[in-house]
Amino acid sequence: MSKKPDIGDVFEVRLDSSTKRFFHYIANDESQLHSHVVRVFRKSYNLEEIVDLANVVRGEIDFYAHVLLGIGLKQKFWRKVGHVKCEGDADVLFRDTDDFGNPSIKVSMNWYVWKIGGPIKDVGSLRPKYVDAEIGVVVPPDSLLHRIRSGTYDFVYPDY
Repeated sequence: MSKKPDIGDVFEVRLDSSTKRFFHYIANDESQLHSHVVRVFRKSYNLEEIVDLANVVRGEIDFYAHVLLGIGLKQKFWRKVGHVKCEGDADVLFRDTDDFGNPSIKVSMNWYVWKIGGPIKDVGSLRPKYVDAEIGVVVPPDSLLHRIRSGTYDFVYPDY
C-alpha cells in the first residue's frame, strides 16, 4: 500500500491488547488547513478478528474529526489496513471558536460553523442547534487517539 493517505483509506487503531477500532479518511477540508477529515466508527472488534472493511465503513459513526494522518502513521498511532471508496456526501457540521486556547474565556461568544469545504458562518453564541456540531479544530494525532479510546478530547475547549 502507498505510504501517502488517499481518500477512502481505512485505518485501524489498537485500543488495548485485545481490541481495535477503525476510521475512514473521507475528505480534505480547505476550510481547516486543507486537513484530512475522518469518520470514526463506534464498533470495537477483537484484535484477532478478521473484518470486512466494506461492512466496517457501513457501521455506525461515532464522530468526525480533522487530523493530519501522515503524522499519526509516522508515530504509529494507527495503521492503514485497506481502501474502501467513499460513497455519498459527508453532510457533517463542524464548529470552532476564535477563543480556543484562551484560558480566561469560560463561555465563548465567538463561534462559527461550516460543512466540509463550505463557507464559514459566524454564529456568535453557541445556540442549541449548533451544540452537537463536531469540534472542527485540526486535532493532533494523540488527541484523536485519546477520543477514540475515551470518548472525549484531551484538551480544554471553551463551552464544550
